[in-house]
Amino acid sequence: MLLAKSRNRTDEGKEIIEDLGFSQFMWNAKKNSTEFRLSCGKYSPWGGPNVCLLYPSRQSPERERLLGMEVLAQVIESMVVSWEPDFAVASSSEMVDVIQKRKGEVRVGWLTYLSRRLGTLPPLPASVRIEPVGDLGWLLILSSEPMSASNPEHVSFTARIRELLDRAGLIEIPAPA
Repeated sequence: MLLAKSRNRTDEGKEIIEDLGFSQFMWNAKKNSTEFRLSCGKYSPWGGPNVCLLYPSRQSPERERLLGMEVLAQVIESMVVSWEPDFAVASSSEMVDVIQKRKGEVRVGWLTYLSRRLGTLPPLPASVRIEPVGDLGWLLILSSEPMSASNPEHVSFTARIRELLDRAGLIEIPAPA
């Protein structure tokens, strides 16, 4: 019901704009808040991306728990099973900025989900943990520890994985069906 109420509408008449989907912003109403932003169902080239973003609090025990690999993997898997996206990523904005080469491409980060709809995974370095997410796709875990854009080895390794995925045709986001 909450999401249905958040449909984008015209200024006059408040008619639903189907091509723009819906958006919702939620937070836990705490001093050190955790935010959740969802925007999906968009088909218009002017509507912006379909995204689901989790912003953990800046400094708190909850942040440390949320940013653990196991919890993030569970969050991504839950989102994938619920929404069946083409991709999902757990990464810092700084790492995305360093790794991303083209606007509007599949983002690659510490944890990256890729749908089987995008294609077939190429051979990846043995250190990359590949976990199937049902028959929907794969979760790639580049490291058991968080990866940082301030660490040149993390940047180099993530860039290498991005390049392998790009050569396999998995980086370009398909047009909406």
